[in-house]
Amino acid sequence: MASGCSWESIDVHLLRVLHALLTECSVSRAARRLNQSQPAVSTALRRLRDITGDQLLVRSRNGMTPTERGAGLLEPVKIALQQIESIAVKQVRFDPQQSRRVFNIATPDYLNAVLLGDIVARLRKLAPHSQVMFHSLGPDHDYARDLESGDLDVVIGNWPQPPDHLRIQPLFEDEIVFLTRKGHPLSERRISPEEYLAAEHIVPTPYAVGQRGVIDLHLARERLKRNVVAYVPYFGLAPYMLMQTDMVFTGPRVFADHFSRLLPLAVSTAPVEFPKMSFYLLWHDRKHYSDECRWFRDQIVQATRQAALGVVAPPPAIRPVYASQGTRAVTA
Repeated sequence: MASGCSWESIDVHLLRVLHALLTECSVSRAARRLNQSQPAVSTALRRLRDITGDQLLVRSRNGMTPTERGAGLLEPVKIALQQIESIAVKQVRFDPQQSRRVFNIATPDYLNAVLLGDIVARLRKLAPHSQVMFHSLGPDHDYARDLESGDLDVVIGNWPQPPDHLRIQPLFEDEIVFLTRKGHPLSERRISPEEYLAAEHIVPTPYAVGQRGVIDLHLARERLKRNVVAYVPYFGLAPYMLMQTDMVFTGPRVFADHFSRLLPLAVSTAPVEFPKMSFYLLWHDRKHYSDECRWFRDQIVQATRQAALGVVAPPPAIRPVYASQGTRAVTA
């Protein structure tokens, strides 16, 4: 160990860098996560190595990997940062009208823009100084990790098997339908399950590794297979591709109805009896008791439920500080 270096030399900044490095196993990714330069993170890593007397991270075939000592520090460092955060946060009652918080939410893109706009509209009226940042979900997005680390406040999802260590709040259920161009042969009459499965299907890529969606999971259980001819990374691309082809796209009615109002598309009832899509809110215990996050979850619940029911109503003008206990959540 370098002379003069001890655990008394470590500060919150170094703890945050250490946590990011051990989580990301990459100096460049840790730098992006912390919004710092690579040289600054490399300098912090050298200081941490001096303080601990250990390399903490060493080069491996796929980048960097924690040493045994480094891996053993991940959990204590995470706990220490959580405790420091709880000390630093002022214990004041939350007033939405005065809040300048940035709320972070990850959503699938089949929640149409109108619904997301309703969420933003509520926040602009009730918490006019706050901001909301939407994050897209993709196969490489570890949303459970981001909820645990605090990078995300909530996630809206509809996976048949959400992680059981996260808290969950049901939002609404939606019927599964299929979407085609207007004039498509399958949109003008009732069709059989065989005709539906044989049609040319366009399918979204999964939002999470190893997670089948409601549609694919149901078809697999029934030992049915549809004729997939194209995959798209975003739901929002599919409606435009339908207009020039004879493909069909299966998804939630709230999504299909939205695009059928904008484009020359037809919405049809699926001849396969799919279960309904259940949409829900997910969050981690670290944000469960936060007044700000509890209030934010309540606004999402109310906005999404009103949108699902077709209710168009302005949010109430709330002036007093937020004092309710919020939506009661149950663990998955």
